Amino acid sequence: GSFPPPTRAPRSEVVSIAKRYLGAPYRWAASGPNSFDCSGFTMFVYRQVGVYLPHSSRAQIGYGQRVSRSDLAPGDLVFFGSPIHHVGMYVGGGMYIHAPQTGDVVKISSMNRGDFAGACRP
Repeated sequence: GSFPPPTRAPRSEVVSIAKRYLGAPYRWAASGPNSFDCSGFTMFVYRQVGVYLPHSSRAQIGYGQRVSRSDLAPGDLVFFGSPIHHVGMYVGGGMYIHAPQTGDVVKISSMNRGDFAGACRP
């Protein structure tokens, strides 16, 4: 969707926190600090700056100001799937950091995927 330009300042400091966990293994329902699922990862990282998110990608999109793809800033949460089933954190340059799936690790990937569902700025 298209939304008005965000009025809330981006929380870019969370990107450096998130990068500390690159390589941590994916584990369903895990919320850190040694392993994560996708929403557990974003929940854990944002908690480090005093923002409390639910442990659900579908619920997290409602916890912040909605942001158009053209207004993404580092730290914004990005969501994928219909219905939403995946969340990560925008790091800039068309890339996001996320805990992808079983057998994988926290990593930075391109947002060039066809199932982008929206974004928010907690």
